[in-house]
Amino acid sequence: MFDIKSFFKREVEKKLIDVDDYIFMPERVEMMLEGGQLNCVLNSDGRVDIFYSKQGVTEVSSAARKHPFTAFETELHHGVYDDVIHDLIKEVDKIIDSSSKYFRRSKILPTAAALPSSSAATDK
Repeated sequence: MFDIKSFFKREVEKKLIDVDDYIFMPERVEMMLEGGQLNCVLNSDGRVDIFYSKQGVTEVSSAARKHPFTAFETELHHGVYDDVIHDLIKEVDKIIDSSSKYFRRSKILPTAAALPSSSAATDK
């Protein structure tokens, strides 16, 4: 026997759980963290973009919304994205602490000779 009530209940639950069909109100949370600027952005499609900038170095990561029916700030306060933030900070610090064997701040890079403009070439 076919149970209409359970069929409709399953369909309603499926629609409620499938967050791909929802449009979220975009939100942005900014804060200073460990000497850098952290920006957490909730996009309208439910994707969370996290930006961390420090001393001119920026690292970006995206995460799927983990608890779509919880307020975004509540997720942040409970540390839902702390692992992603920790990895970003670690990567930025690694870049800042490293140095190139080819480019040094004390070494002056040679500049290329300026090319004559087209008007100067036609004047002769």
